[in-house]
Amino acid sequence: MGNPTFWVAVALLIFIGLLYYYGVPGNVMNQLDSRGKRIADELAEAKRLRQDAEKLLKEFETKRAAAEREAADIVSAAREEAERLASEAQEKMADFVTRRTASAEAKIAQAEAQASAEVRAAAIDAAVTASERILRQEITGSTATSLVTQGLNDVRTKLQ
Repeated sequence: MGNPTFWVAVALLIFIGLLYYYGVPGNVMNQLDSRGKRIADELAEAKRLRQDAEKLLKEFETKRAAAEREAADIVSAAREEAERLASEAQEKMADFVTRRTASAEAKIAQAEAQASAEVRAAAIDAAVTASERILRQEITGSTATSLVTQGLNDVRTKLQ
């Protein structure tokens, strides 16, 4: 029967011949080609999806940055408004205190003037009464009455 290696080689050649006869290598190549094309299409789709994702990420980052700037502007404007309102309130309070102080000082000055006028009037009345008593006791007669009346009128006009 011969060499076993020879028969293994013959069987291998027959097997390879049958594979070519039935078109197995072509089918395998077609399947590999279609699988390779499918993989290439999936890779292209993945690349396109990645680019879309990167584009969306950039848009969202831009929008986030704009939103942060807007929020910072709003906070800054609110802080400025609060400071302005606090300043206005402080100015109004100072104005109110100033007006109340001036009003109180005016009332005090008016009360002092009124008290001074009342004291002056009381002093005038006391001086006139005392002068009248002294003059009535010292001078008598009709001359005395006219002198007292005239003197009292002079005192009143000078003291007022």
